[in-house]
Amino acid sequence: MDQDIVSTPAGLRIIPLGGLGEIGLNMALFEYGDDIIVVDFGLMFPEPHMLGIDLVIPDIAYLRERAEKVRGIFLTHGHEDHIGALPFVLQELSPPLYGTALTLGFVREKLKEFDLDGLVDLEVVKPREKVAAGCFEVEFIRVSHSIVDGCALAIRTPEGVVIHTGDFKIDHTPVDG
Repeated sequence: MDQDIVSTPAGLRIIPLGGLGEIGLNMALFEYGDDIIVVDFGLMFPEPHMLGIDLVIPDIAYLRERAEKVRGIFLTHGHEDHIGALPFVLQELSPPLYGTALTLGFVREKLKEFDLDGLVDLEVVKPREKVAAGCFEVEFIRVSHSIVDGCALAIRTPEGVVIHTGDFKIDHTPVDG
């Protein structure tokens, strides 16, 4: 018996592939129609019960199946739990990467270690700048953190604005203003 496929109106999907319920593995997808953006690509260092495991990276099976829809990877800051999985994932996917100068400096060095330097488009974005990526517009917003050049993201979607904080700390006297 044939089944009819019911199509529903496009809606915003926010899909965490890591970073919930654990420290590390920070990665989230924002999907609307034929457009996907990714926020962060972090790793996690193994817990004591994970014998023989050096690094834990997010499961990207969902993303791998939709690779042609990925419009960009947006990085909130340069900690390993937000950029550490990039060399493993960028062997399969190669969308442009967007981040602040320091964050992309760390990424560039990491990619050199894996002989991936020059294979990925690294786009430096300053706080308050906006980037169009498919139906999304992403604005970088400076935040205080234990690493400089960290940003939250204001992600404008057809459904409204989503604020992704990355990591932050409240610092009443930040050294960088």
